[in-house]
Amino acid sequence: MKSKTKVGELNGIPVLLKDSINTKDMLNSIAGSYALLGVENPYVDSGDPYGSSSGSAISVASNMVAVSLGTETNGSIICPADHNSVIGFKPTVGLTSRAGVIPISPRQDSVGRLPKLVRGDLPSPLSFRSAGDGTTVSDAVYVLDAIVGFDPRDSQAIEEASKFIPNGGYKQFFNKDGLTGKRLGVVRNPFSYFYNESTAILAFEAHLNTLRQRGAILVDNLEKENIDIIMDPNECGESTALLAELKLNINGYLRELTSSPVSFVSLQEKTDEYGQEVFMASEMTNGIGEEERTTMEMLAILSRDGFEKLMKENELDATVTLGPGMAPVLTIGGYPGITVRAGYDEDGMPFGICFGGLRGMEPKLIEVAYGFEQPTMIRRPPA
Repeated sequence: MKSKTKVGELNGIPVLLKDSINTKDMLNSIAGSYALLGVENPYVDSGDPYGSSSGSAISVASNMVAVSLGTETNGSIICPADHNSVIGFKPTVGLTSRAGVIPISPRQDSVGRLPKLVRGDLPSPLSFRSAGDGTTVSDAVYVLDAIVGFDPRDSQAIEEASKFIPNGGYKQFFNKDGLTGKRLGVVRNPFSYFYNESTAILAFEAHLNTLRQRGAILVDNLEKENIDIIMDPNECGESTALLAELKLNINGYLRELTSSPVSFVSLQEKTDEYGQEVFMASEMTNGIGEEERTTMEMLAILSRDGFEKLMKENELDATVTLGPGMAPVLTIGGYPGITVRAGYDEDGMPFGICFGGLRGMEPKLIEVAYGFEQPTMIRRPPA
């Protein structure tokens, strides 16, 4: 009698996991203590692969795997995707389970995808081809559909975010006319300044024209309040809050491990040999005290009076920025973002366009990103 086990849409697709995601086998999850040693940008030897999920992005860009899952607390999906010419999709915090992921901050930790999948003619809507096929928005969405949903081990965040999951999943938002009528807020300051005198600026202007031609309504030169404070993790207090949350959450994580004798104290034992400055700084905090709660409340206010206000007052469907600079803005509020390839500068270094939205706005982001990607389809295989 044939098995009636349902075959998932990613059945048979090779998947790489970032080294902070646990697996139920003999593999060690060591959060990249030495995993990033010698990792290089596949396009430019001297280029920064940029972020703790850079290995996930590089493996995809280099055609080593079909799809990889990364994690982001502060830009670790958006940034390496941008710098390695792949699609990076960071969902609303809580939309995907963080259970089994080495934790830092429950406010900001998110599991996202950096896919390299190409739909084929097989019964499954996805097939893997190893020759220079690039990542696509639709591939990222298939992975999103596969990993969203309720998980009792991460119930608090997911219960709040699960209301955003649409009936029928996210792939229903593949729409080649998805830009038609969308109000997109172009935020240039300070993000475009990072590309002064670069050909990326000219490419960005050309892409804005493409968005207009495809039916989008661009609200240009928007200014986000408090952006200078948010872009400085020390000034806004984010660094302090993350260290306190790390101390609290890493201990809880270690207690739940079934086969590891490691404790938070033992992580600090070889500081001279390996250097554990972050752990030591975290241990010096008092966990979540009055100061840390005040900081978190301030971060929530910065998000409310900054990004949320910008989106709501201008009735935006998404923001548009050149490069990954919007990542800190998205992370502190748990907002979703997707970066799509936008080109390569005069040195061959990749850069992308980041679309950002409010919590639960994945459907609009998918329509916008897919609508932009279809007429452009920018990808240059790495040398």
